[in-house]
Amino acid sequence: MSKPSIAVTMGDPAGIGAEIVVRAFNNPVIFESAQPFVVGSPQPLLQAMQQTGIELPIQPISSPEQCKAQPGIQLLTPPGLNLEGLKQGCVSAAAGHAAVSYFETAVDLCLHKRLAAVVTCPIHKEAVHLAGYLNDIGHQEILARMTGSALTATMLMTHGLKVAHLSTHKSLADAVRYVRKPVIVEKLHLTASSLRDWGVHQPTIAVAALNPHGGEGGMLGREEIEEIAPAVSEACAAGLDIRGPYPADSIFYRAIKGEFDAVLALYHDQGHIAIKVHNFADSITATMGIPFIRTSVDHGTAFDIAGQNLADETGLLRAIDAASAMLNQKLH
Repeated sequence: MSKPSIAVTMGDPAGIGAEIVVRAFNNPVIFESAQPFVVGSPQPLLQAMQQTGIELPIQPISSPEQCKAQPGIQLLTPPGLNLEGLKQGCVSAAAGHAAVSYFETAVDLCLHKRLAAVVTCPIHKEAVHLAGYLNDIGHQEILARMTGSALTATMLMTHGLKVAHLSTHKSLADAVRYVRKPVIVEKLHLTASSLRDWGVHQPTIAVAALNPHGGEGGMLGREEIEEIAPAVSEACAAGLDIRGPYPADSIFYRAIKGEFDAVLALYHDQGHIAIKVHNFADSITATMGIPFIRTSVDHGTAFDIAGQNLADETGLLRAIDAASAMLNQKLH
């Protein structure tokens, strides 16, 4: 049986994306269960090879169907990009446009059933805005725009811990206002169905509390009483295995110990801090609610070390491995 093709988008070409791609594609482990190829530009990859001392053949392709089981980098480059004069570590509209173009190309291939999965390297939000994409804060918003999905959400994963997020790119004040029963119930159903699709057949999901100590019976906030606990009860009545709400200062420890398959965090930093403190190097992101698999590294463009031969490809290796596992319904 042929291995599935997975597109790896290079991300912002002024960041560390090209370097981690070169390092990852130099590791034969990524070819064990899939045939990954790169959507990007040759110049940053050649520069990264020069800086890392890693030499890999680059084979241009024009479609995923041309991807073959062979070492090196098979590269699909979208037309019309101009990276002349690009400076590593610098924000630019040209780099932002290229990063979005790489990702849109891969998403379009997935939507046309020519790919089943895409793995993304980081993009830079300011560069994307400079390129004119004013409503696309990040990959998640681009996915929502291109797929037309009514409900999407982010799940972060690392060894021993999976965290879904009620919201991500909201201010803390807006995130608190977003903690409402209907939203929580929707995200619990989405999280459970995504985990089942990826191979966790009877998931147990715990919901984090919003307030310190879980609100202390209403003395420190009433969201647990009025919104979160009723949402848990409704989801359980619908047949899901949902626990909580549990105080955020203990719920992630309990999940790491194996009590739950995943945690629903109620805002960006509540979940991201837990994942990154537990195991930053191996942490990745997956998108729920889209009609294909998308995983990503869980770090930024790292402009401060771009071009210095210091980037760590571990997250990209893990994201490719997770995408392969999800395709085979063997996520664990």
